[in-house]
Amino acid sequence: MVEIQLDGQKVEVLEGSTVMHAAEKAGTYIPHFCYHKKLSIAANCRMCLVDVEKAPKPMPACATPVTQGMIVHTKSDKAIKAQKGVMEFLLINHPLDCPICDQGGECQLQDLAVGYGSSGSRYEEEKRVVFHKDVGPLISMEEMSRCIHCTRCVRFGQEVAGVMELGMSHRGEHAEIETFVGMSVDSELSGNMIDICPVGALTSKPFRYSARTWELSRRKSVSPHDSTGANLIVQVKNNRVMRVVPLENEDVNECWLADRDRFSYEALNSDERLTTPMLKQGGQWKAVDWQTALEYVANGLKQIKADHGADSVGTLASPHSTLEELFLAASLMRGLGSDNIDYRLRNAEFAPSSSVRWLGTSIASLSNLQRVLVVGSNLRKDHPLFAQRIRQSVRKGCALSAITSVAELASVDAWAMPVANAVLAEPGAWAQALADVAAAIAADKGVPAPAAGQATDVAKAVAKSLQGGERKAILLGNAAAHHANAASLLALANWIGEQTGATVGYLTEAANTVGAQLAGAFPAGNGLDAGQMLAGKLKAVILLNNEPEFDSAAGASAKAALNSAHMVVTLSPFKANMDFSDVLLPIAPFTETPGTFVNAEGRVQSFHAVVKPFGEARPAWKVLRVLANLLGLPGFDFESAQDVLRQISGAEGAMVPAQQLGNATQAAVQLTAAGAAPVVASIYQLDSLVRRATSLQLTADARQAAALEGVAA
Repeated sequence: MVEIQLDGQKVEVLEGSTVMHAAEKAGTYIPHFCYHKKLSIAANCRMCLVDVEKAPKPMPACATPVTQGMIVHTKSDKAIKAQKGVMEFLLINHPLDCPICDQGGECQLQDLAVGYGSSGSRYEEEKRVVFHKDVGPLISMEEMSRCIHCTRCVRFGQEVAGVMELGMSHRGEHAEIETFVGMSVDSELSGNMIDICPVGALTSKPFRYSARTWELSRRKSVSPHDSTGANLIVQVKNNRVMRVVPLENEDVNECWLADRDRFSYEALNSDERLTTPMLKQGGQWKAVDWQTALEYVANGLKQIKADHGADSVGTLASPHSTLEELFLAASLMRGLGSDNIDYRLRNAEFAPSSSVRWLGTSIASLSNLQRVLVVGSNLRKDHPLFAQRIRQSVRKGCALSAITSVAELASVDAWAMPVANAVLAEPGAWAQALADVAAAIAADKGVPAPAAGQATDVAKAVAKSLQGGERKAILLGNAAAHHANAASLLALANWIGEQTGATVGYLTEAANTVGAQLAGAFPAGNGLDAGQMLAGKLKAVILLNNEPEFDSAAGASAKAALNSAHMVVTLSPFKANMDFSDVLLPIAPFTETPGTFVNAEGRVQSFHAVVKPFGEARPAWKVLRVLANLLGLPGFDFESAQDVLRQISGAEGAMVPAQQLGNATQAAVQLTAAGAAPVVASIYQLDSLVRRATSLQLTADARQAAALEGVAA
């Protein structure tokens, strides 16, 4: 430790720390623009100049390492004069258009100019003008004359997103931030550049000119998309969601958001919102009141159960639904005498499990791995925030190995990080590839291999990597979870983990994949799984918050199967499944209902509604409760979502109890080539919200996915 004196206060910091780090520890604010705690030091704005005794001139706090006995003054006349001088230079070319700037009210430059700027400028020359740039549907670079060249956005792309999409060209007054040869900004984390820009140079294109920051109410929530469980601040005006920004949580999403977490709110105000219950009569949709719709559903379920038995009724539930909704959906089915409930819509295999499938380690630990093997994941697109954490590990020296399909690693920038060892194989050969790695480990350790395998050169390289280091993980991606040979992949991964000391886990697909397991939203005993239900084996189907055509492995064939049912009930925030549904019940999305998500690491995160339900929409947990009451089922006397949560074992604390989590499997290893390739949703087709977010559908990722679907069709 090194001890320095900062404004008369003694501060101890680690050797190698900077004056800025010491100031942060002491609770002393030093003005700055280019410094950001998650980015490398650039020291190019000079706003953080401080007075260091025995130094000939003011020194930048962000780039000045501490030395034993150093004496620093951050508020001396020398420091203040230097900081005011820097501010004067920064404002020479700034357009001073605060009244029309989206950043107004939350602008770092605006705030610091109050304390360090003057009321007038000594410079009378014309200000420079920087030509606007179109870099895509998410980020606006219309007012780049505001840019102060802090290069935060450039460093973010290089160091966090893993793709250098912005850079600084030219020098002096001609310097400007721009993309390469007219390219767009396409990173799945690009919206974070808006947050870290200290001025109004980079702003949100969907939010542009729609509200002033002081008009917005700020409310906490949790992302309903991938399994990170990113913490959000949802900003609201007149009962309408206007913007979503990150809520910092170092253990979960740090201070970042994926673009789908940030911009999917557009769907909440979509014209496709379902505003009232609807019944199909004579092939025509008719709006009805809630009482009529729910009585129709209850009477239909009773009649179908009487005519065909309880086993003819089933529910397909989305893992993007809340814990409370999933629990009540499962309870309703079992109250009717049916065990046909499943959240695993995209799975091809439905092996029973005695434990909850989860990440196998903490999310925060992904930033400090030394060895990692990823199986069956398009990591960067499936789990953008997990990918950036693993990217941090790789930057620190972690060796990343991958078993994946050729298509996913076709691009040099596929994962935006170096892959040390890549086993490129079609999905049907992934089990064999893992068996080969296991064979190499078995040969090294002199133990029997779990399955017949060949220790190829690349298998030996992966095996050697996993046997080195201390902090290591084997992570099974969405494609591995949905795989027709998923149990064998897990069994082999578990054996390798045991032999190498690596944790084993699933990245898990959706916001509540872990929660769905805790809620019991899967069949037990003789209940039908999602694959069987989507093959047309039901007479009555309840679809909770999903569109089987897009959200299931059955794809387009699901429509024909569901058309054969006597009654299909869709609970959705949107006008969905209208071709084959008989009843549409408008339910509230995550912003309009209280609820709980359990993320990949088993973290239980509850949230409140941030706006009132749209139109006649109602929280799904209330709809299911009332439906159960109309069916005369006992045990549904819940007054709040919190009451429902208390009924779910192990889901009230901050984390799910460790004894409930696990990735055990008793399946025998099968190395035969599996059938069709696993179904994995592209980044902006994951759920009904992102599919209806206009700006996300205009991105390069969405256009590319649409083009590939067109070719496949």
